[in-house]
Amino acid sequence: MDHSLISADPHAEIREEVRKLCARFPGEYWRELDARRGYPTEFVKALTEAGYLGALIPEEFGGAGLPLSAAAAILETIHAEGCNGAACHAQMYIMGTILKHGSAEQKQRYLPGIAEGTLRLQAFGVTEPTSGTDTTNLRTTAVKQGDKYIVNGQKIWTSRAEHSDLMLLLARTTPKDQVAKKTEGLSTFIVDMRAALGNGLTIRPIRTMMNHNSCEVFFDNMEVPAENLVGVEGKGFRYILDGMNAERLLIASESIGDAKWFTQKSVAYAKERVLFGRPIGQNQGVQFPIAKAYAQMRAAEALLHKGLEKFEAGLPCGEEANTAKMLAADAAWAAAEACVQTHGGFGFAEEYDVERKFREARLYQVAPISTNLVLSYLGEHVLGMPRSY
Repeated sequence: MDHSLISADPHAEIREEVRKLCARFPGEYWRELDARRGYPTEFVKALTEAGYLGALIPEEFGGAGLPLSAAAAILETIHAEGCNGAACHAQMYIMGTILKHGSAEQKQRYLPGIAEGTLRLQAFGVTEPTSGTDTTNLRTTAVKQGDKYIVNGQKIWTSRAEHSDLMLLLARTTPKDQVAKKTEGLSTFIVDMRAALGNGLTIRPIRTMMNHNSCEVFFDNMEVPAENLVGVEGKGFRYILDGMNAERLLIASESIGDAKWFTQKSVAYAKERVLFGRPIGQNQGVQFPIAKAYAQMRAAEALLHKGLEKFEAGLPCGEEANTAKMLAADAAWAAAEACVQTHGGFGFAEEYDVERKFREARLYQVAPISTNLVLSYLGEHVLGMPRSY
C-alpha cells in the first residue's frame, strides 16, 4: 500500500500534548468530582494555561487562531482519554457568534481576557422550560430603555452558569405578533454575569444523572448595557444558527472520543478476562458488539472529517454536521452498551469509570439537539419532504 496517499493527521502534535495533559487527571479525579457534583476547576485551568480554550480566538486577541478541526481534535482527545470536555466546550462553539457578529469594541473588550483565562464564556442562554428546542417561541424578553435593555424571563439547562463570567443570551426584543416571520425580533446579548448576579439574575442548579453543572437561570428586571447587543437588534436567531454547525461538529468529536474510550476499555478487558479457560473476547457474543460499535464510530468519524473540511472551506455543511452528530452519538452509545456488557458486574462499579462515562455518553442522544430533530432536519432540508412539525 502506498502510504504517501494517506495524509498525515495535521493535528497529531496537538492530540499528543492533550493526552499528556489528560494523564494528569486520571479516573480518580473525575470520580471524586462526580460524587460531589464538583466543577473540574483544575482541569479547566490547565486547558486554559495550555492555550486550548483559546484555540479559535485569532492571534491578534491572544488566541491560537486555529481552525475548527483543531478544536475538534482537542475535544475528541479529551474524551478518548477518559476526561470530560463538557466543562468547557461551550467556550469553543459560542465563540463563533462573537467572532462573526460582534463589534470591534466587543472583541477587544472580551476576547483577550477569554484567551488568557481571566474571563470564562461558558454559559449559553437559549433553551426555556416551555419552548425547549422550539426557539422562536421563547418568552424571555429584552426591552430597550435608554442605554440599556431590561431582561425578564427564564432559561433552563444553562450548563456551567455557576462557573462562567459571561453568558451569550438570546431574548425577544420585538413581540412575535409584531414581526413578519417568527424568526425575527430575537436578539443576542453578552451578559456580564458577575455584575448581574444578585442584581436581577438568579442561578439555581439542577441535579442530573451526570455531573454536567446544569442550571435554571431567572431574569427579573436584569439590566444589560445596550453596547452588549451583538450585531443588529432582531437578527439574533440567525446569529445563533450560524454557530449551530460548529456546535454539532464539536459535540460529534466528543462522542467519537467517547466511543474510542469505551472500545479501548472493552478490548483490553475482553483480552485479559478469562472464563472457562479462554479470554472472553474469543467469544463472538462478546467480540461482535465491540467490533460493530467500532465500525459505527469509524463511519461517523469519516463524516465528521468531511463536515469539518466543508466548514473550514466556507461551504454549507448542515447535512454533514447534523448527521455526524447523530451517528457519533449513536456510535458512542453502542460502544458504551458493549463496554458495560463486556465488563458484566464490574461495568457498574465506580472504580472502572465505565458507569460514569456511560451516563455522560447518553446525554448526546438528547443534547444539544435531539436525534428526532436531526432526522426532521434531514427529512425536510436534505430530502425535501414536508416539514414534520
